[in-house]
Amino acid sequence: MIRVVATTPYEGQKPGTSGLRKKVPVFEQPNYVENFVQSIFDSLEGFAGKTLILGGDGRFYNREAIQKVLKIAAAAGFGRVAVGKGGILSTPATSCVIRKRKAFGGIILSASHNLGGPNGDFGIKYNIGAGGPAPEPITDAIFARTKTITEYRIVDAPDVDIDTLGETALGDMVVEVFDPVADYAELMQQLVDFEAIRALFAGGFTMRFDAMHAVTGPYAHAILEGMLGAAPGTVVNGTPLPDFAGHHPDPNLVYARDLYDLLMSDAAPDLGAASDGDGDRNLIIGRGQFVTPSDSLAMIAANAHLAPGYKAGLKGIARSMPTSGAADRVAEKLGIKSYETPTGWKFFGNLLDADLATVCGEESAGTGSNHVREKDGLWAVLMWLNILAVRGESVADIVRGHWATYGRNYYTRHDYEEVDAAAADGLMNALRARLDELPGQVLGGLTVEKADDFAYHDPVDGSVTTKQGVRVFFTDGSRIVYRLSGTGTAGATLRVYIERFEPDPAKHDFETQAALGDLITLSRSLPDIEGRTGRGAPDVIT
Repeated sequence: MIRVVATTPYEGQKPGTSGLRKKVPVFEQPNYVENFVQSIFDSLEGFAGKTLILGGDGRFYNREAIQKVLKIAAAAGFGRVAVGKGGILSTPATSCVIRKRKAFGGIILSASHNLGGPNGDFGIKYNIGAGGPAPEPITDAIFARTKTITEYRIVDAPDVDIDTLGETALGDMVVEVFDPVADYAELMQQLVDFEAIRALFAGGFTMRFDAMHAVTGPYAHAILEGMLGAAPGTVVNGTPLPDFAGHHPDPNLVYARDLYDLLMSDAAPDLGAASDGDGDRNLIIGRGQFVTPSDSLAMIAANAHLAPGYKAGLKGIARSMPTSGAADRVAEKLGIKSYETPTGWKFFGNLLDADLATVCGEESAGTGSNHVREKDGLWAVLMWLNILAVRGESVADIVRGHWATYGRNYYTRHDYEEVDAAAADGLMNALRARLDELPGQVLGGLTVEKADDFAYHDPVDGSVTTKQGVRVFFTDGSRIVYRLSGTGTAGATLRVYIERFEPDPAKHDFETQAALGDLITLSRSLPDIEGRTGRGAPDVIT
């Protein structure tokens, strides 16, 4: 029986490109999840009898939210909801399954790399039939609906068993519980040379993959240890936990410090890698050699032809604006076009759908290709394994060889987290007010060539996206970028990106923060970060 429940709107339910993210207690409010999910369905058309894909990263409140989504989807008229066993389904695997099954769309329950637990973060995101995040017209429609919703419709029924593979009736809808790894693993075998990687491991290659008690654990166990023959114990922290064992599931040099320290030690394996809460980000570290996400994108692109799925070459390379220019140099040498987009995977989705780009990535450890419409952490790790297997070199050798060929982009990101939102907005507005006066000024010994607020003209749909970050370019080719991030749930995160290109191989051995020291100092003084935010130093440096 379908029950109609009267409700009233909640404030602050605007979903961004990463969906709606709030603290768990917010989602636990009566009718909060129901309101948002009903608003999603009210904003869509043509799904009667169609299939919806559903799953999440296993964080706290994942299972409860899944039951609500299932019952509202049944009341809305979906014909089938396919849910990952145990409610587990990584973000890239969701995109994979949507595309393979030609589903109407999917709902992902995750707050990505944010903390989990009863007082942590939770999120709900809708992905369209192409497999990628909902475009702005849909998210705008959802937001508008959340402000006017007066009722939701839900099937009155016991909770569905989501731990047993098979099909169950829920009202007139079928709930299918499926293996969350199988479809994704099948796709990886079409893209990556599993035989070469098996031989690599059989030859004594060693690796540690840190799943951070997040969603990629089951995938890594099945693929790395099961299908590719990596030694048992290669995957650590491989069981998804609702609170990620109390740790921050973000694969960077702060939250994955143990992995970094291991790879810099005498006991280092050949490769260290990690992925985040929902499986769309990655970390790559070789023995004694950290690979920045920007460099990783460039190196995967330069070597993609070594993998079966990309042997025909690349159509183009896309990077987010804050990502270093290393990938641009690869595109130039390959004779293909490079694209610079705002942060947000939907912009890559347009390029991928139009067959203008094949490989894309963001400096925030997100890398992917046209195989899905999300960034894909484990795919990036498998691509590195493919490259290492075919080239027969170490990570350090590949990195050094790449720099010798293309030059090195010294690059770092400084994050100031949970900054007072008004102070952060004030800082950005003050920078924007100075854009016209900065060119020609000498700051910290560097001359400003130009300054702008990045705007993107989409070559596919013609849309224009503005105010994507303040960029300050210097005559020596260096740049500083200031941008506010929308991935947190408290305050604002000010991200500062600092980059310097060095073509001379004799100057490729400096420590990154030292090589960028003058730019780092200038990055703080130019907008008076401490004076405006009270922060004398960043919380996270990557």
